[in-house]
Amino acid sequence: MAFRADEDAGKTFQELCNYLIPKTADPEEREKTRWFLEDLRDQYGPAVEAYPAWHPIVANHDDRHPIRTPGRECGYRGLDHTMYFAHAFITCPYGDGTDIMDSVAALPRHSIAKVEAKKLDVSLYNSNATPILVSCEWDRPLELDKTVPLKIALPLILEKELARWTTSEVGETWETMRPYFMGSPHGSRSSLFVDQQTGQYIKKVWNALIYSGMYGPIHVGR
Repeated sequence: MAFRADEDAGKTFQELCNYLIPKTADPEEREKTRWFLEDLRDQYGPAVEAYPAWHPIVANHDDRHPIRTPGRECGYRGLDHTMYFAHAFITCPYGDGTDIMDSVAALPRHSIAKVEAKKLDVSLYNSNATPILVSCEWDRPLELDKTVPLKIALPLILEKELARWTTSEVGETWETMRPYFMGSPHGSRSSLFVDQQTGQYIKKVWNALIYSGMYGPIHVGR
């Protein structure tokens, strides 16, 4: 099926709302909560399913085992009932959320972004949960649609991938790597994180790298 950014963004945002807006809230409160989530979407980009492995939100991982969703493997503790925007995520643990706040504060400083956490003064998921927004505050401007420009995305990819050439045994194809480069949902050369032009250029660069032989023979199949 062809990737249609607007349709996919609408679908993932509806799923986010269905999950986070408390079922027990009255219609007026549900509408206000949806407006609140729409404001976050305007600020942090569309709802998504998973991040590119180079995104600052998940970048604190072992490069040999790339991670696409926030969790212990990339430094977070205490996440529960979590949904994602392109440049932030909401997690709704029971309790006071101290583990999350402390783990975000302890993340290493990213080269061009800062990951921050704050508690939200709104009821999400369940009235007994503590909603926390973890956001990626970029030091450099994104595109108007919140996609990451090539001049940012490509260096972040190369920082991670070039370091792997001494330990890799095979070169993984674009088909295998594109979820790690473009996040989800995605199409063949674009996603809610990178536009068509950026995705096409990343694909060309990646193919040039693997066909150089620097990672070893190209791995076909799984």
